[in-house]
Amino acid sequence: MKLGIQISESSISKYMIRHPKPPPQTWRTFLKNQSNQLVSIDFFTVPTGLFQVLFIFIVIQHDRRRLVHFNVTAHPTAEWTARQILEAFPFETAPKYLLR
Repeated sequence: MKLGIQISESSISKYMIRHPKPPPQTWRTFLKNQSNQLVSIDFFTVPTGLFQVLFIFIVIQHDRRRLVHFNVTAHPTAEWTARQILEAFPFETAPKYLLR
């Protein structure tokens, strides 16, 4: 500007130092970084030999791939499911992340 030379903004931006963006965190990286604070729950059915259906609730901890809690019922309710989650994580031991 002091020399009186006109330079366009595109010329300046072409020669400026560009900082590369860090790569976004992938799902695999997230699971590896947060595995000690991550549990999964699953709720599935199993037919019996007497043509009944049993509902199974399972909680698995990811860091050691350990079964934390499971229970079986023939007639699940919302209260029963909430009670299973409370029994799986007593006394402030709830994980930070829960996958369903």
